[in-house]
Formats: sequence, structure tokens, C-alpha cells
Amino acid sequence: MTFFQDGPVLGNQYLGDSLLRSVLSRLLPPPLLAEVEPDLIRFGGRVAADLPGMAADAERNAPRLVSFDPWGRRIDRIEVAEGWKRLEAVAAEEGLVATGYERRYGPLSRVVQFAKLYLYTPSSAIFTCPLAMTDGAARLIEVHGDADLRERVLPRLVSRDPGLFWTSGQWMTERTGGSDVGTSETVARREGETWRLFGDKWFTSAATSPMAMTLARIEEGGRSVPGSRGLSLFYLETVGADGGPNGIRVHRLKDKLGTKALPTAELTLDGTEARLVGVPGAGVKQISTLFNLTRIYNAISAVSLMRRGIALSRDWARRRTAFGKRLFEHPLFVETLAGLEVELHAAFQLTFHLVALMGKVECGTATEEEAAEMRLLTPLTKLSTAKQGVAVASEVLETFGGAGYVEETGLPVLLRDAQVLAIWEGTTDVLSLDALRAIRKERALEPLLRGAAVRAGSVRSPRLGEASARVRQAVEALSAHARRMADDAELAEASARSFALGLSRVTAASLMLQHADWCEANGGDPRASMAAARWCARPLANLVDAEKGHRAESRALAMDEPPGRA
Repeated sequence: MTFFQDGPVLGNQYLGDSLLRSVLSRLLPPPLLAEVEPDLIRFGGRVAADLPGMAADAERNAPRLVSFDPWGRRIDRIEVAEGWKRLEAVAAEEGLVATGYERRYGPLSRVVQFAKLYLYTPSSAIFTCPLAMTDGAARLIEVHGDADLRERVLPRLVSRDPGLFWTSGQWMTERTGGSDVGTSETVARREGETWRLFGDKWFTSAATSPMAMTLARIEEGGRSVPGSRGLSLFYLETVGADGGPNGIRVHRLKDKLGTKALPTAELTLDGTEARLVGVPGAGVKQISTLFNLTRIYNAISAVSLMRRGIALSRDWARRRTAFGKRLFEHPLFVETLAGLEVELHAAFQLTFHLVALMGKVECGTATEEEAAEMRLLTPLTKLSTAKQGVAVASEVLETFGGAGYVEETGLPVLLRDAQVLAIWEGTTDVLSLDALRAIRKERALEPLLRGAAVRAGSVRSPRLGEASARVRQAVEALSAHARRMADDAELAEASARSFALGLSRVTAASLMLQHADWCEANGGDPRASMAAARWCARPLANLVDAEKGHRAESRALAMDEPPGRA
């Protein structure tokens, strides 16, 4: 008899996610959970039913640039798949941005919103990218926008009506550098009451959005202020008053490793009409309002892709027979999958703690310490979950053997799309240095470490006692290393990555212990304690002792130079 293997099948992604349901039970008061859970159950079914077909269509029919109309007029129109358009409509209907601004649930509105984003992302062909920039633009306008932007544009960004809903682009990257925005060359020239922008943008994701936020240097008398302090924030609409491109020339679409459905363009601003947002010269500071949100979206994307991969592997383990047994009956396979689940628990707790902090900060209920913790935890969560996401996706593909490497199975997209999450919104090194800035300028380290120590020290469960002690020891190690870093700038930079990852791991460990302890006290999921104990048994503060001799060796190894060369 000929054998054919059945592929994995997705069930309801809310009902099948014990971790999500457990954390929401802790974070949301029972009446609120009872109110929102039916919608989450419904949406959990939808992301496994009709959304994957939309995403598949968007992946198959990649964006296409049409530069000219039939009569030779330059139109620079980007055409996207019907599936991509339908995913946008779903995002509006489901309130995937709106929920955060309706604030029906007060500070917990962000938790409810991001629970839905977590369900949506793996079935969306990464439509969460334009949603991230839309949410960031909405918050930026809410905080820094003038009355016209708040009254005319903000309602579109947070609309539930697909006919009114707008997404936003975020046009920062130029040929001169990605994260180094201080080298940006785009200039803004004033013509009466109008600003016009001139310059090239090297990466513009969500290039089909009706609007974008961008940075430019205000030019006066043919001169502009150099460096990041000379950059100002501008709002622009992509369609001009005549219905054509608003001084925007699209040169080509990027051919990327992943995020194939997402239109990412190279373009030139040639007299693009724009509006100054906020204070001249404060663009970098103001745009951080947007970056905070897009980095949190990046983390939720990493966590949700991890969850989807594990869900598929788990179903596969029940279907696939090898060497006379189903995969879940092989102890080694079970160990592999259990290790991935522990990674998910850590990333999930870190991300949703950050989301809860954001809700408090936005609603004005956060303490000064919580606001400082959010400032530091944002780059830490983004960088650590992104690295975890890539590693988990790679392992997930391996659990499927050869099928995991075949595009038609739909599995390789998990790894291709996960890889960008370590690059978007700042690479690991860039974010590690941003964490150092938060520590130096905003004294954010003490609140973060104190919170971790308090959570670990509050654990009552006897079975978690050893894990709690390991977290407290790691906090002490991180504190000691921070004191050394304060006295040696080069050591601080060289060890920034290991320090940032250590802070992330320790914070995640304390949050896992807090949740596990709550579960034990409330008759909840015992797997939370299992995951917490296993995570805490790993090296938590695995720091690089980057003293002068170590740095010299690193230079020799990294650049293939003779030791001792300057």
C-alpha cells in the first residue's frame, strides 16, 4: 500500500494556547476576561480558518511596481494582492489598532489589543509591519501632532471601518546608514507655509500606505544643521492634490529574503509636500514615541511566530510515525519540543509584561519606576525575542525533516520572516547600545533589577525556591558588572550585548516565577512551574568579561589581524 503523510493542521489558536489563556487569567480581572474572551475564541478560530488563505494569496502574488501608465505618464503605482488588501480590512474590522486607542479597558486595553495581534500575526503575511507603523504614527500624532492632524488623520489610523482606515509608513532609512539617522541627507525647504522634502529613502516598508512619517533637515539659506540634532519630524501624504504621486518617485521594490508580501521600496522625495510635526530639530527625540511601539510589535511578532511554529510541530508529532512510533513517543523529540516551549514561555512573559507597562504609561497610571523600566525593557525585549524567534523557527523546520525545507509546505516562511525581526527597528548591537543609553541617561537599570529581585523574592512555592535563588544571584552579578561598566566605557560597549541578553533572561525568569507562583496558588496550569524551573536552570547572566586583553583578542579574531595591532 502506498503511504502519504498528512501535514499538520491548525485548530483554534486561542483555545489551543494554554499559555495565552493562563496569562490573560492573571492579568485581566475576571469580569473583563469574561467580556473579551468570546471575541478571542471567535478570532482564534478565524486566524486558523480564512486568514491563512489570504496570507497565501499575498505571498504568491508579490507586490508589483507599475512605473508608467499606457501613455507614458509616470505613475509609480505599487500593486498588491487581493489577499493583502483583505488582511488590511480584517485588521480594521477586528480593531487591531483601534482597541489601543478606544481605551475601553483603561490601561489593560493594550493587553487585550496585543492578545489579538498575537493571534493575527502568523496568519497575516506580516501585515503587522504596516500595523506597527500605523499604531506608532497614531501615538506620535496623539502626543506631538497639531489639532488638524489629531482631528483629520488620527481618526483614520484608529478606525474600525475598512473604508476609512489608513495605514502609515515609516521612512527613516537612507543609503548613508540604517540606525545611524544622524547621517541622513534628506532636507526640508520652506516655501511660504509649505515644506517640501528632497532626498532618497533606501528602505520604505508599507510603501502603499496613504501617509508616512519621516525625518529631514530643515534647510535655511542653503545650509542645514548636521547630526541627529538637526533632524525634524515630518508628516506627508503619498498622493498629491492632483491625484498623482506627491513628489515621490519609486525606483524599485526590494527583493527580500522574507516578508515577500510586504511592499518595501526605494524612492526619492523630489519636492514632496509635507508638514512639520512638533518642534523643529527634535525629530529624533519625537520619533522615539513611534519606535517604542514598533519595537513592541516586533517582539509580539517574534513570540507569535514561535507559538505558531510550535503549534505546527506539536500537531505533526501526533501525526508523523517514524521508526515504528509517533514522534511524541520518542523521548528525544519530546525533549527538543519541550525546550522550544520553554523559550516561548520566557519570550511571552517578557513581551506581555512590557505591553502591560505600556498601557499604564499611556494612561498615566504608571509610577516613575515603571516608566523607567519600560524605557529599558523595550530594546531588551525586542532584541532578545528576535534572537529567540530565529532560533526557534530554525528548530521547528528541523522537526519536519525535509518537509520543513520545501516551500510548498508553507513552513520555510516561518524562518524567512523571523530573520527580519533581528534587523527591523534596530539590530541586536544597536539595541544593546540603546539599552546602555537608557541606563546612563534615565537611570533605568535599578528599577529593572529591583523589580526582578522583588518578584523572585516573593515566590512562595517550595518547588521554585532554587530557581528563585538563582535569579537573585544573577541580579547581583548583573549589578556588579554594571558598576564595572560605569567606570570603563570601552568595556561597557564591548560587553553590551551579553549584558543586555543577561538583563532580558533574568527579567524573563522573574516574570516566569511570578506567573508560576500565581498559577500554583490559584490552581492554574502546572506547566508554568515546569517552564520556569527549566529556564532558571540555564545560565542567566552569562556575561562577557570584555577587559582590555579580551578586546585585543577579539579584534585579532574578528578582523583576521595579527594580535596587538591597533
